[in-house]
Amino acid sequence: MPDFLILMKSELLITLIIFTLLLFKLGKGLANEKILSLVQVLLLINVFVSAIGNTRGSIFGSLFVNSPLIGFQKTTLSLGVYLISLSFSGWFRKHAHLTEFFVLILSSLLGMYFLLSSGNLLMLYLSLELSTLPLTALANFELEKKKSSEAAMKLILSSAFSSGVLLFGISLFYGATGSLQFDIVGTSDVITGFPILALVFIFSAFAFKLSVVPFHLWTADVYEGSPLPVTAFLSVISKGTMAFVLLTLLFKVFSRYEAVWHWLLVAFSLATMIIGNLFAIRQHNIKRFLAFSSIAQVGFILVAMVGVPVTATTAVTYFILVYLFSNLAAFVVAGVLYDHAGIEDIKRLKGLRQSNPFLAWMLALALFSLAGIPPAAGFFGKIFLIGTGAYSGHVWFILIAALNMVVSLYYYLQIVKLMFMEDADHAMPELKTARSDRFTLIVCTAGILLGGVFSWIYDYIQRISI
Repeated sequence: MPDFLILMKSELLITLIIFTLLLFKLGKGLANEKILSLVQVLLLINVFVSAIGNTRGSIFGSLFVNSPLIGFQKTTLSLGVYLISLSFSGWFRKHAHLTEFFVLILSSLLGMYFLLSSGNLLMLYLSLELSTLPLTALANFELEKKKSSEAAMKLILSSAFSSGVLLFGISLFYGATGSLQFDIVGTSDVITGFPILALVFIFSAFAFKLSVVPFHLWTADVYEGSPLPVTAFLSVISKGTMAFVLLTLLFKVFSRYEAVWHWLLVAFSLATMIIGNLFAIRQHNIKRFLAFSSIAQVGFILVAMVGVPVTATTAVTYFILVYLFSNLAAFVVAGVLYDHAGIEDIKRLKGLRQSNPFLAWMLALALFSLAGIPPAAGFFGKIFLIGTGAYSGHVWFILIAALNMVVSLYYYLQIVKLMFMEDADHAMPELKTARSDRFTLIVCTAGILLGGVFSWIYDYIQRISI
């Protein structure tokens, strides 16, 4: 079998799924129920295809590379998109352009696959554009809502600006080193002037995508205005991809400039944790709350990147897997509450345990994991991130990160208090949860509870990270 069929199996399968959906669209079309079932089956197949047969290799002059670690990261993203397709069933079934929605979201996922496998800075840029442009259309997918149009406008403007910053950084790096290949650029002896300026620009571009403070100003408005499935995709899949790619850039491409980006990470991680936590406390809208929560989580991810490469890669990859289950569970509950009761205000969660105990417990477990409360897997994820950052030797830095974990407990547990310890202002009816939503919540909860118990997951990630 040709090498490219093995190394590019995930990309080829997603491309095949996209063309299949386009062919159905060109024909008579299918009912939303059938489209949704077809997509769910194909995405489940994609999860298994992404998980098996991942070997180390490169093709097309090292433009495209693959490894067991990259394969695991793609599997994580594939699982997240599959769970999103299972969730938000009410929104999916009633939308008039469901086929177009999945064509766009899978095109973005395809770009993210190529991002992870990029071995060249130009390939990196093209993949980033492929992953970003469909998201701007998806943010505006609720055409009848003004906020959705505003979200799309803010996303495309911030994306265009960050793309320009990235291109400028790449051009500076090419001018200094004479190459765009990761392996050649990573061994360059030039450590002053243009390369350092290029590093700052390239890091800034990815800081936009990750919502690192102060590049986060677009995040809350875009999350609030976008449809919930798109917000979940942005928060979980997009951020996870950018974290994976930033690991590659820092430890493989810019390893010789560690003295520069080390202190950049320290400064930005502190600002991101503190600002994210402080603004999360003030939020009343569920989507905006989860936006600032995700910003604070990015700050903890940056803490780990200050540490040793292999340990940092392991900790971040493990945390993104745990974060996927935790954050997605929270979004699914938010979707059920919005679809059936129009609830977006956090204060309306009062007494949720009395009327909808299943949803209340699922949301509570998700928040426990996001807060880092044992025995949820999020606790182990946060410990691994902070423990990895401790290799930097900055005790004060780790102490501030730990204190921010304590601060985050306040706003996560405040919601749990509303659901379990306060009575509702108005009686809330029992909400009917779709079977697919319940299944997604059970899978996410299993990941939250078992992810920290099964240590072989972390050990496996560590083994393939070497």
